[in-house]
Amino acid sequence: MDAPLAIRARGITKCFGDVVALDGVDLDVAAGQIHGLVGPNGAGKTTLLGLLLGLAVADGGNLEILGTPVARALAAPDGVAGFVDGPGLYPSLTARQNLAALAALHGSDVATTAIDDALEQVGLTDVAGDRASGFSLGMRQRLGLAAALLTRPRLLVLDEPANGLDPAGKRHVHGVLTRLATDGTSVVLSSHRMDDLEALCSEVTILATGRVVFTGPLAKLAAENRELDYRLRTSDPQAARRLAADTAGIHIDVAGTRDAEVLVVRALVPALDDLVVRLVHAGIAVREIAPVVSPLEAAFLALTEQEARP
Repeated sequence: MDAPLAIRARGITKCFGDVVALDGVDLDVAAGQIHGLVGPNGAGKTTLLGLLLGLAVADGGNLEILGTPVARALAAPDGVAGFVDGPGLYPSLTARQNLAALAALHGSDVATTAIDDALEQVGLTDVAGDRASGFSLGMRQRLGLAAALLTRPRLLVLDEPANGLDPAGKRHVHGVLTRLATDGTSVVLSSHRMDDLEALCSEVTILATGRVVFTGPLAKLAAENRELDYRLRTSDPQAARRLAADTAGIHIDVAGTRDAEVLVVRALVPALDDLVVRLVHAGIAVREIAPVVSPLEAAFLALTEQEARP
């Protein structure tokens, strides 16, 4: 049986005057799924996130969140938490005081132990007594995530949660989101960082000019995409080049790299698989094979550029 849906949106429209921000958007997000939301600036991502958080109301269409139809009124749906355009914090308060104040605004009586646990989850225990005014962008993002975790949400909506994070902080946040999804929490994650989305998301939705141009698993996106460039490093570069030139569907990019040990080829996935099999049968070890540009980024560019054309 299919997993229950945390979000079911059909034909969602939203206009601001003459500007159509969302134009018939459909969206399905299963329980326990991390779903990526991608699109160029002005594509409608922020508007859609605002609808999910109850910060705006759709002009048309049907939206169900956690199995409940969303009413035509501004109100955060029960079981939903997150932030858009960065978390709202009190700069003069400490990290711990911010969480206590935000919990009080939501009418929640949160124990000190719960606040400490949220700070520990996002790696801010050591600065719990420091004022938020002195926090870096990445620390503020993590404090916003801690505030969202206080309510133990079943749906977490996040806008650029890895913004400003160093590699260690990003790994920490990735671990938090992965554990939440494993425990059944659904996450909608908007980001311009394709590497974050590919590392975390099982499915993505790509928006362009307020419309959905793709939605589905990342594997399907790669399969449907045009040919990609791949870096290929082997134990015998010259022999690998000869085999590649003799393999149907493989195109060698002569100007693709200055490294004589690396071969850059352009191919669809089936042709690339065929080349790898031929290399192995010839006794040539494949030491590295990776897309020059990630499948998600390549598809994002292709689909959004196509949608933007008249």
